[in-house]
Amino acid sequence: MYVTRLNRSFNQQIKPKPEPVPSPFLEKASLDEAKTEIYKMRPLSPPSLSLSRKPNEKESIELEPTPVIEGSIAVGTETKEEKQWKEMKLRVDDLPGILARLSKIKLTALVVSTTSAGFALAPAPFDWPCFLLTFVGTGLASCAANSINQFFEVPFDSNMNRTKNRPLVRGQISPLLAVSFAACCAVPGVALLTWGVNPLTGALGLFNIFLYTCCYTPLKRISIANTWVGAVVGAIPPLMGWTAATGSLDAGAFLLGGILYSWQFPHFNALSWGLREDYSRGGYCMMSVTHPDLCRRVALRHCLALVAMSAAAPALDVTTWTFPVIALPINLYISYLGFRFYRDADRKSSRKLFFCSLWHLPLFLLLMLTCKRPAAQGDAGGPQS
Repeated sequence: MYVTRLNRSFNQQIKPKPEPVPSPFLEKASLDEAKTEIYKMRPLSPPSLSLSRKPNEKESIELEPTPVIEGSIAVGTETKEEKQWKEMKLRVDDLPGILARLSKIKLTALVVSTTSAGFALAPAPFDWPCFLLTFVGTGLASCAANSINQFFEVPFDSNMNRTKNRPLVRGQISPLLAVSFAACCAVPGVALLTWGVNPLTGALGLFNIFLYTCCYTPLKRISIANTWVGAVVGAIPPLMGWTAATGSLDAGAFLLGGILYSWQFPHFNALSWGLREDYSRGGYCMMSVTHPDLCRRVALRHCLALVAMSAAAPALDVTTWTFPVIALPINLYISYLGFRFYRDADRKSSRKLFFCSLWHLPLFLLLMLTCKRPAAQGDAGGPQS
């Protein structure tokens, strides 16, 4: 017994074993005579065919293939239409969410938070109008830098699982709209910081946009030095907050910048360790890919640097001497995780260090604010212009 298929219809044939004959020409005739009744079975896909019994082989060939063929053509047409490129129409309701992802809203929130911390820790009275102008101007500058960064990295982001769903990669917005949005954020952002706050803060904001888009972004595909350049980019926002409040750069401002500079190495190196395959596909030159031993050493080194800078904060009159004591437990813990990452060199230790860095920074800055040294009486009126 065997089963044959014709036009998606299954036919069952019963064929007895043929008798051996000497001539091959007689074998065909004997096979034809030995065939018995053929039964037509119901196929799975076309529901229109009914179970029927055919008296001979000739009738079994006369099937109704038309609906089956039409169905297969329709399925093939749908498949081709699904594979064709479709024009994505931008709806006004989706635009805020798309622009938020274009500007990396979470990273922008971190930038604004560190700028606010620098403003609050500065030895000057808290000026709410100046703070709001600094808040908005820094946020706009960060949105502009992140948008330009995504504009430049579209061909490379499409190769990475982490970034393949970004708006420009998916074609949700046009490159022209992305650049226009970046310009509409950069111009008023720098203008607010320059004329609404002070020229020094505006210059720092403009310099940070240039450093992020024109230095850090192309350097990611050239050298591992991009990590150090990116750390400088992340260290500038607290300097901007400090200069917005005081109008000058002093030792306390550079201490805050140093803290943000060192914090970024355990944070980013631990993150990039779990994304090594992704960065390789994207063509990015990262320490975790090309220099894995150095990646772990640098992360541990800067974890220990956080302990040293905590001790330097009261010496520079930024905080009281209570701060290095109460910050010691969290600094020792992140240093311990940094050592585990250096020793084990696996994804588990890198994830623990990364997630620790997420809560370490806000708690660290909050402890600095609670232990802020009171401003001297001579500084009560703020900086003189």
